[in-house]
Amino acid sequence: MEIKSVSIIGLGALGVLFGNHLASRMPKENLRFIADEERIIKYKKDKVYCNGNSCEFNFVTPEEILKPADLLIFAVKYSGLKDAISAVRNHVGENTIIISVLNGITSEAIIGETYGMNKILYCVAQGMDAVKEGNRLTYHNMGVLVIGDGEPGIKSENTMRLEDFFSKMDLPHEVDTSMKKRIFSKFMLNVGVNQTVAVYGSNYSIIHQEGIARDTMIAAMREVMYISEKEGINLTEDDIHYWLDILNKLSPDGKPSMRQDIEAKRHSEVDLFSGTVIEFGKKHGIPTPVNQMLYDKIKEIENTY
Repeated sequence: MEIKSVSIIGLGALGVLFGNHLASRMPKENLRFIADEERIIKYKKDKVYCNGNSCEFNFVTPEEILKPADLLIFAVKYSGLKDAISAVRNHVGENTIIISVLNGITSEAIIGETYGMNKILYCVAQGMDAVKEGNRLTYHNMGVLVIGDGEPGIKSENTMRLEDFFSKMDLPHEVDTSMKKRIFSKFMLNVGVNQTVAVYGSNYSIIHQEGIARDTMIAAMREVMYISEKEGINLTEDDIHYWLDILNKLSPDGKPSMRQDIEAKRHSEVDLFSGTVIEFGKKHGIPTPVNQMLYDKIKEIENTY
């Protein structure tokens, strides 16, 4: 079954980035952005901009009765996931494919509890340097969506459907048959780069150069690597170097989401990152002093808001 209709919930950096890309390639009525009435009024009044251009999105409220989407994309913050799961109910049908571009390693299972893991494909968004300030998103590198099945070594019909759709939309993508490892690996990256850039109050330039910030980032990633061995994922130094190569290609002026949150005095996803690492460390008896330091410093910053 060909994917023709898409619903997106969440207009943060990735929601705008990929939504804007799809909006220029799909009939407007086939791409729906789900938001409550108050947010829709604000979006229409203030507009949403991507690289300086106004985005003419098709907004719908959660209450509207519509034909279920062929593809549903979760692009909210982790703190908003529970409400988002409830809000998308009218967009999920028997053949709907669901992907999440959230950070962390748990959103797929949480969404699957409500809508069934048979609808879920795993997805990792990587390589983008999008910065969202207020209602304006800017980016140089769009990055890529890596997709695949939860079960390793297979390529299901749904994965092939999504791969075909992304190809038709000229949306950069890859298929990985080891997605659980890929997601844990991306979690390792986020634990390192998001928290380090936030704590050192800079942008990607600070981890492009040798020094204490880059060393801190890599040390935080290594703590995740050690935990992954106990979880049967078995990340290695090669996985760390893979992400370092990707980071080196990002615009030095770009900023990860956690740094953007702190600049805007929003509470960040620190519990999702170092908070999760610390809990895994306790579970397996693995010391996590670097992530503990990052956790404490970010909480200290947030307590000043």
